Order: sequence, then structure tokens, then C-alpha cells
Amino acid sequence: MNRIRSYIKQNKKQKLLIPFITAGFPDTKTTVELIIAAVDSGCDMIEIGFPFSDPLADGAEVQFSSYHALKKGMTLHKTLKIVEQIRKTSEIPLILMGYYNPVLSYGEKQFMKDATAAGVDGLIIPDLPVSEASDFKRYAAKHNISTIFLVAPTTDKARLKKIEKSCSDFVYAVTVTGVTGTGKVFGRDTDNYLKGLGEVLKKKFVAGFGVSSPETARRFCKYSDGVVIGSKLISLIRNASSKSRGVKDAARFLSSVRRAI
Repeated sequence: MNRIRSYIKQNKKQKLLIPFITAGFPDTKTTVELIIAAVDSGCDMIEIGFPFSDPLADGAEVQFSSYHALKKGMTLHKTLKIVEQIRKTSEIPLILMGYYNPVLSYGEKQFMKDATAAGVDGLIIPDLPVSEASDFKRYAAKHNISTIFLVAPTTDKARLKKIEKSCSDFVYAVTVTGVTGTGKVFGRDTDNYLKGLGEVLKKKFVAGFGVSSPETARRFCKYSDGVVIGSKLISLIRNASSKSRGVKDAARFLSSVRRAI
């Protein structure tokens, strides 16, 4: 059984804590250390971003991390090598998040084969709409890889159901009509949006884009099944006095979110 599906089945009441970590930022060694620290901090799954030069859904922090990872030579192939390294010590569900061009360049069939061999469990491709993802979904299913698509506050009910059907195990709910990033303010409209998703969707869904504090995570988890946190972690790493300090700060933050939710 796919690790994502197995984990959800065994932990039905657990609120999911999913950190986003850019492969190759600030370097490959620290990426691995961050993932291991996230596992030790009580995270349920890890979202690993493979960097791309035009990350249309990502705000300033994730763009910064992608730019620097690309400058240091990070590729989709090298991202899979990071997955292989993590698999030597952990069976935590691993989700790759990135854009369609690198996958298309790699070759969908070969990518799916190599991804499952490395130990990838799920894929999030923000710029691949469900209406154009039939081959992608078929190849992923063949290799037992979960497909995860995004819904937004502007997604109507009919499209919600269509997207949910294309998601293997859970849905990713974007909380804003914009890009990722810290410092976003959430009000009653966001609460109503997440509450409404819970009334429509049958599968679990996690909330992301803007979760930058334990309080926000707790608020989102009141209506959702978990949260994704990325920009805040990148900010902590960028502002740390050293790479090792950044790993410790990220781990401490994730532990505080784990307790909160």
C-alpha cells in the first residue's frame, strides 16, 4: 500500500503536519538534515520541492530558495537522490512538489518509474490542471504514486468534486487567491471557506499558503485535516546565524506547531 494511504488509514484522527522543504536549499546536506529534523519533530509527511525557474504559485521565500538551489545545480534527478537518501533511515510519506516542465523534460513515464524506485509516495504539480492530467494520473497510478491537486477559494462546487476525484488520497486547499508566503491575514471568510470544503469533500484535505504560526495552524485545523508549512521554514533558515542553527530553529518551530494542532 502507498505510504500516504497507509498512514492516513492508520492515523484517521491525526491532524496532518506537512512541512515544505526545497531540495538543495541552502544545500543538499542541509536539506537532508532538515527532513530528518522534521521527522523527529513529529511531522506526518514531508513535501519536497524540486526547484524551477518560474514557480508561479510561490511567493518570495520559496522563489528565493528555488533560485539558490538551481544556482547550486539542483535538478529533478538530484531531488530523487535526496529521496533515496531519506529512505535509508525513514519510511515517512514523501511528496514531491514542483512544476510540470521539469517532469515533461524528464519524460513522464521514466519519471514515474524513477520516482517510485527512489521512494516517492505522492506528487503535487500546481500548474497541471486536472483536465490535462489524464496521462499523468494513469502513469502515477501504475506506479502506486498518489496524485494531489489544489483547490482554491474561487473553485466552484462542481470543480471541487472533479478535483477531489482526481486526488488519490487527499486534497490540497489553497487558503488565498495568490501565492505562498508569510504575513498573510486570515479572517472569517477563510474559516467559512475551509468549513465549506469540509461539507463538500469526502476525502481529507489539508490547508496551505500562509501558515506561519502555531496559532494559524490550530485555526486551520479546526476545519481541515492538517496544514502545509513552507515559507516560514525557509525564512527561519535564511535568517539563522548558521545552517545548523537554521535546522534547529525549523525543528523547534515544527514541534510547536505539532503541539498546537
